[in-house]
Amino acid sequence: MELLHHASFGIGVLGVLVIVFGVGCGLVRFVLAEVSAARGLIVDEERKRLRHVLGYYLLLGLEFLIAADIIDTLMKPNTQDLVILGAIVAIRTVISYSLNSELAHEAPHKPTLT
Repeated sequence: MELLHHASFGIGVLGVLVIVFGVGCGLVRFVLAEVSAARGLIVDEERKRLRHVLGYYLLLGLEFLIAADIIDTLMKPNTQDLVILGAIVAIRTVISYSLNSELAHEAPHKPTLT
């Protein structure tokens, strides 16, 4: 049980670190894009890439956090914990689905060769 608790905690911390890293990368890309925009350059594609990169890291971090929640609940399963886990997983799944569909919608389309 102690090992599962440490594993769950480590996975949760990893999820948070992935999100923080993604936000850091996104912040750097954002600042660079805005500096370029201030210089008069067109930065629409860079802003789309920024959203894509940030969305990727958010999705990955959420997956780690869901895994940590599942492990936590498996260690002490009672009805209240299972209901809470179900709600958390449902909310995070909706967020993940929304981010995923938005990223797929904004993904750059490659021209097809005919």
